[in-house]
Amino acid sequence: MKKDQIERINALARKAKQGPLTPEEAAEQKALREEYLREFRAQFQSMLDHTVIQDPDGSRYPLNTLRKPDRKAEDGADTDAGSKPPRG
Repeated sequence: MKKDQIERINALARKAKQGPLTPEEAAEQKALREEYLREFRAQFQSMLDHTVIQDPDGSRYPLNTLRKPDRKAEDGADTDAGSKPPRG
């Protein structure tokens, strides 16, 4: 996201604190915020994808091996809560 877009987000936020935004400004603010969040999440996900965990014994493994599948029990509870995947 370009610096001028971030400055525009901040300007609209300041204006919103002083009084209501016009419908056009509110729509622009929403679009800019969504774009900002989309880029932030992509950068953060990339950082997590390249993170490595090192055990005290020196073994290393990617953080993404700890991801749990989104499996839910029939009652909606997470069936894998608290379990770690086997490493090896």
